[in-house]
Amino acid sequence: MIVQSAPPGERRHAVIAQLEHTRFAGELARHWGNGVFAPLAPRELMLHLVAHHDDGWDIVDAAIGQDPDTGLPYNLVRTPIPAIVKSGSRGPDLNEAHHPYCGLLSSMHTYGLYHGRYGLSDKVFVNVIPPEHRPAVDDVSAREQGRQERLRARLAADPEAAPWVEELALFHNYKLLQLFDTLALYFNCTHEAARGVSTFANVPRRLGDDITLTVSRIEAGVYRVEPFPFAEEETVVECRHRWLEPQPPGTSMPEALASAPEGIERMRLVS
Repeated sequence: MIVQSAPPGERRHAVIAQLEHTRFAGELARHWGNGVFAPLAPRELMLHLVAHHDDGWDIVDAAIGQDPDTGLPYNLVRTPIPAIVKSGSRGPDLNEAHHPYCGLLSSMHTYGLYHGRYGLSDKVFVNVIPPEHRPAVDDVSAREQGRQERLRARLAADPEAAPWVEELALFHNYKLLQLFDTLALYFNCTHEAARGVSTFANVPRRLGDDITLTVSRIEAGVYRVEPFPFAEEETVVECRHRWLEPQPPGTSMPEALASAPEGIERMRLVS
């Protein structure tokens, strides 16, 4: 669950289900590619993966608790670790059921979130896990490392899929997955007026050619992306949410969200 920040003095927050966040990331991926940025490949598998990269969070959001400090659902970064661990291998399980390649990259995503995104991030979550939760996290990590070895071997034996799991190609697509995830979070986590300039490093233009992407707010609902990676000169994307104010202690968050009014945010991305 993502609880977006709210403007000063505003009690109402946009609350975004994790599956909506991942659908939104998939929408960004669907527009990707132009004469400068290589298209996704394998396209349909990558589109499925990005649009389902956090599918394991469905069970977390369905039972989300109330943050006593805010009166709102636990935000993504404050979700209790035992709940996060429950989602750990569920997403890779679901993606592997769709295709081994989706399962492989989903597993890398789960492992990477605990381990600094394979060196792409200086935030190494596993280093701040309280000792009482470390065994469960280590178990998820070991399980996903085993899955990756198994699926890479399986895909390497397939003539069509073998090029996909060569190191450079595999991490090309892993970096793209991280870009779509973090770009979606740029919009999801912060209310519209407070979004500033943000940079995204290690973004592949083509195999072996990574650059830094910059996103900046021009005016309400309009954002400049440089260099521009999307197929349409003006790309419109949207994300759904529910509006929720802080609730009295003891309120069921799933019930409160089910009856909360719906909202939708549209963003125009321009070169």
